[in-house]
Amino acid sequence: MHELFTTAEATERHPELVSAARAARVPVSTVTDRAAAALSETVTPQGLVAVCDPVDVPLSTALRGKPRLVAVLVGVSDPGNAGTVVRVADAAGADAVVFAGDTVDPHNGKCVRATTGSLFHLPLSRERDVPAVFDACRAAGLRLVAADGNAETDLDAAGEYGDLLRSTAWVFGSEAHGFDPAVLGAVDDAVRVPLYGAAESLNLATAAAVCLYTSARALRGR
Repeated sequence: MHELFTTAEATERHPELVSAARAARVPVSTVTDRAAAALSETVTPQGLVAVCDPVDVPLSTALRGKPRLVAVLVGVSDPGNAGTVVRVADAAGADAVVFAGDTVDPHNGKCVRATTGSLFHLPLSRERDVPAVFDACRAAGLRLVAADGNAETDLDAAGEYGDLLRSTAWVFGSEAHGFDPAVLGAVDDAVRVPLYGAAESLNLATAAAVCLYTSARALRGR
């Protein structure tokens, strides 16, 4: 954190946060409610606005060690969906989330809010070169599996065959446009979430939740 702006009301409501900032020698400025609203992107700002470093790390840092479960977003433009996938990945115990290609900026305000704090809990990396991301995942021992609604193999079959017992990087694409054929041609496998009812499809975040939790349960022996 480089600087903190706070309204008088917010200072009274969160004295511990303001005290912690001052203890860390972070400049703290008291501003009016109008100024706080101008600095914030939300309709009802909470009165605290901080200037901080970006949270993303290099790809090599995000994939260091022996990751077992990683979420890779490729060309995902909706910030709410992207942020929710980060939240789901965190909840499922994933080791990292990678924003690849033309995926939305993880620091987008709506994306940050959709993570509900999870972007601070696990490594998050950005890399425009999708093939480089795939190469790095394979070098880290991860099997690349695309979540594709048109795939021949469904998630139930993948679980029965034991495919999900391997360290996996789940690749999620744009809800509106799906995957570029080049992306599908570069992954190791593609799997679809089975639909048992009349729904035509699942949205990205819901499909990601099903896939990541199915892998997490398999990897934990449950």
